[in-house]
Amino acid sequence: MSSHPVVSREEWIAARKDLVAQEKELTRLRDRVSQARRDLPWVKVNKEYVFDGPNGKETLADLFERRSQLLVYHFMFDPSWTEGCKSCSFWADNFNGIVVHLNHRDVTMVAVSRAPLETLQAFKRRMGWSFKWVSSFHTDFNRDYHVSFDPAEQAGKAFYNYAIGSFPAPEAPGASVFARDPAGDVFHTYSCYARGLDAMNGAYQWLDLVSKGRDESGLPYSMAWVRHHDRYDD
Repeated sequence: MSSHPVVSREEWIAARKDLVAQEKELTRLRDRVSQARRDLPWVKVNKEYVFDGPNGKETLADLFERRSQLLVYHFMFDPSWTEGCKSCSFWADNFNGIVVHLNHRDVTMVAVSRAPLETLQAFKRRMGWSFKWVSSFHTDFNRDYHVSFDPAEQAGKAFYNYAIGSFPAPEAPGASVFARDPAGDVFHTYSCYARGLDAMNGAYQWLDLVSKGRDESGLPYSMAWVRHHDRYDD
């Protein structure tokens, strides 16, 4: 940081105006991409998924809770694990405060994982989260939406982020969106994975504003620094 250019206020304003033009271009592009996302065709969900939730057995339609739009965060939590993925936990730390606002835009949000419900609830209590979290342990939901892989898929046949390749874990992160019409039919409208999830992490958006940015270039992998929020050394 000590070698960074230092200029007068007038020179800084001129440089900042140049960047404003780029930021506005990016905003307009984001708006166009967001509209294209909403314009995607839908796929009717004909398969019956039944989740284990805090209210007992719940179907995918039940998860809407009388609203017409459903956001699902695919939280990496294998049935054999004792705690959830630290990176997914980094994302989930952003969820608690937004749920009430989403509800008032006709949107319900839930997290879904393959771990048994009691394991999810214990970890949820530890982390101090209040958002709804259900288990897909007894369903094909994770596999059908391409966030759980068997050993052969991990070795090179995993379909993830719309491509075939290897994946280093049996679980992967993602987000899926569903809509329900007045007749009660449910449709899959959108899913994203990998860097497509960046925009859902408020901490990363703030880090992108500071001088060092995410400061991950010298790490073994980009998120090596992340811990569960109760596991940082201090």
